[in-house]
Amino acid sequence: MRSAATIAAGTVKPRRKLQKDHIRLYLLFLPVAVWYIVFQYVPMGGLVIAFQDFKILKGIGASKFVGLENFTYLFSLPSFLQAIRNTLIMAAQRLVFSFPLPILFALLLNEVQNPRMKKAAQTISYLPHFISWSVAGGLVYMLLSPNTGVINNVIKMLGGSPKNFLGQSQYFYGIVLFSGMWKNLGWGSIVYLAAITGIDDQLYEAAYIDGAGRLKRIWHVTLPGIRTCIAVMLILEVGNFLSISFNQIFALINKAVLDKGETLDYFVYRMGLNSSNNFSVATATGLIKSLVGLVMILVTNKIAKKLTDGEGGIW
Repeated sequence: MRSAATIAAGTVKPRRKLQKDHIRLYLLFLPVAVWYIVFQYVPMGGLVIAFQDFKILKGIGASKFVGLENFTYLFSLPSFLQAIRNTLIMAAQRLVFSFPLPILFALLLNEVQNPRMKKAAQTISYLPHFISWSVAGGLVYMLLSPNTGVINNVIKMLGGSPKNFLGQSQYFYGIVLFSGMWKNLGWGSIVYLAAITGIDDQLYEAAYIDGAGRLKRIWHVTLPGIRTCIAVMLILEVGNFLSISFNQIFALINKAVLDKGETLDYFVYRMGLNSSNNFSVATATGLIKSLVGLVMILVTNKIAKKLTDGEGGIW
């Protein structure tokens, strides 16, 4: 029990005083809380559609309850199983190749001694993030065009024959991977650069005095200093494992590559809005994806806490 004398001495603030001191912080957080409640938690009530034969004219209240019938139908669709396969492949290659790249880029930028060169590299790498996928998809089409694209012009110069990269499904996974890496590289490195600035300079000085070169200082000082940040970002990445950017897929996909390009998010769009208007199946797909993401984030959080001695978990 905290005594009144302790509180009076000023070592511990009364709860009422503490709340009053933080009222401005609560007010700053209020819009964020309202946004999450209105746009994230309230819509969760609509998940009941996944267990109904939902008719938009009848509404949720009058639509027939069918239990797990929508899920049974969903797993009988070859296109759904194909969407799962495509999503898993794209998510795996993103986790293996795209996730470590911003970390490496941040480490390289941190070693640049010239401030102007460092700022220029940061600015150039950040710019693609602010381009919408509608524009970025157009740039990819221009780059890979069979007739006027830069890639095919280089192939012609080397004596090869041009290829229709965006019209052949075997190239689609690679196009999604590299276009995503190009667009998100600089922006993804911001968090790691911020974490690196929080490392005590005395640790670098001590390592330098002990004779450690740049690579050893990166390995023994920088990487351990940002391991908690890496663990948290990994947890968030795994939580979104099945969420391949819909805007990216929508900008790049066409009928010729639908067998390799359709992801779960695009499947939801196609089933719910594009042609089928089957809102129940689309909602069931989204529910499955959310449950898988929840399980993966819980498992990853537990593993991260063990690997970082309890420091790397989100909770």
